[in-house]
Amino acid sequence: MDFAQIVQTVAIYAIPVLFAITLHEAAHGYAAKHFGDRTAELMGRITLNPLKHIDPVGTIAMPLVLYFATAGAFLFGYAKPVPVNFGRLRNPKRDMVWVALAGPGANLFQAIAWTILLYVLVATGTQEPFFLQMCRAGVLVNLVMFAFNLFPLPPLDGGRILVGLLPLRQAELVSRVEPWGFFIVMALVISGVVGNLWLRPLMMLTESAIQVLLTPLRMLIL
Repeated sequence: MDFAQIVQTVAIYAIPVLFAITLHEAAHGYAAKHFGDRTAELMGRITLNPLKHIDPVGTIAMPLVLYFATAGAFLFGYAKPVPVNFGRLRNPKRDMVWVALAGPGANLFQAIAWTILLYVLVATGTQEPFFLQMCRAGVLVNLVMFAFNLFPLPPLDGGRILVGLLPLRQAELVSRVEPWGFFIVMALVISGVVGNLWLRPLMMLTESAIQVLLTPLRMLIL
């Protein structure tokens, strides 16, 4: 494995990843505060300081180990979840949906922002590969986080959205999966089910939607 290539890859992805996880988690905290729960605010988690959201194992150790172990073929990681006391929300079942959506929503916004930045760099004649690759990395990282977190199984955001939308009885049944949800998701990721049936299709659909949304801008500046 080329050490110089590893360093370059880490440098390209570092800023997009830090922004992606920081804004994702801060968005959850801000949405919770907006709907009545100040738990994240009181714990200092509504912040753009990435150190507050980095989990030593999930954000640093696990991705690095997987990168070296699989030669970059498989990566997985997670940030330190923002604490939310759903019982303190003004309307817990309804507001849970908005709190859960806030994180992926922040990633969707960033994917759009990185795409716009890429257009601007190309339009201004920038040919520095590092910055162009960083923009593409920013789009990719945020599309992955957006799609993966919407997978409809607790404790992922998509699972919480599903619980908030389902009738009470069905919502309670789905909620019971949460203690084992992480292990189920990991098994589905490793088996390729999540990647092939959920992640890639949703990422492609979202990327196409962004391209359509930004068509006027692309036609104007490119």
